[in-house]
Amino acid sequence: MSGDPLSDALAVADARSVFTGGITADGDWGVRLHCGDGLRVCAMVRGSCLVLVGDGRESLRLEEGDVAVVNDERGAVACSGTCPEPVDEERLHLDPATRMARLGTGDEVVAVSCRIDLSRDYGQVLREALPPFIVVRAASAEAPALSWLVGQLMQETAADRAGAEFITTHLAQVLFVQVLRVCLANAEELPVGWLRALGDDRLAPALRLMHSDPSRPWRLAELARSAAMSRATFALRFKETAGVPPLTYLLNWRMRLAARELRRGEALLAAIARQVGYTSESAFSNAFKRTMGLSPRRYRDMDRAAGGQ
Repeated sequence: MSGDPLSDALAVADARSVFTGGITADGDWGVRLHCGDGLRVCAMVRGSCLVLVGDGRESLRLEEGDVAVVNDERGAVACSGTCPEPVDEERLHLDPATRMARLGTGDEVVAVSCRIDLSRDYGQVLREALPPFIVVRAASAEAPALSWLVGQLMQETAADRAGAEFITTHLAQVLFVQVLRVCLANAEELPVGWLRALGDDRLAPALRLMHSDPSRPWRLAELARSAAMSRATFALRFKETAGVPPLTYLLNWRMRLAARELRRGEALLAAIARQVGYTSESAFSNAFKRTMGLSPRRYRDMDRAAGGQ
């Protein structure tokens, strides 16, 4: 691991961005967007639209230049103000050259979207660390960087040059990470969880220590010193911010790393145990089962049966 908790978490969550395309629209229109086990990033290039999240009880208007992330397994509906019966996004006809769909005859509204696919286990931990809806307004200090990325996405899809798919995938990934950085800058608005703790300047050094060397038998006193706090103050602040005590966080992180190794290949359990700080395979197996709900061998077998998804 890198010691950069955000990069580490995205890697373990197997976060993969896919540019799904966009729409040009006018008049009355509506599109149902799917999230499934992942997230959706929506960017308004021109015009505005209403976004209804989940069951529609939460809504927000996006204006030109805004970028939003939807974090709800029920998905969302993007629509004009009158919000007619939405068309499922899978039924839209995307122009193969531009990957844009047309709703109506004009282009008063232009929007693009990316899907963030996540692993079946740690992906849930990432989603729980985020609110149901994140929006970065066009007037914010971070908006110019996001606008540039969205513009590059549009250019790559319109030009249809060699390597466009590779570039759009990585641009979509960077777009998502930039939005997460905005979240970290406003960590007090995040749900209790590891991402909020990472946005806490006092706690972040301890998180970076645990991520830089997860196999080390970290003691509470060492972590508290990195945060320039007493053990009691540090433990209380960490639990209130991250939702779990520091050493429980370390245990959970080790097991997520182990789960990733089990998904990735044929490494022996004893080798994986050593990587996450256990000298005994049986001690590692017991800890993994307590944390993940099943033994390492069973976890690997189930992952293979599911096709590694």
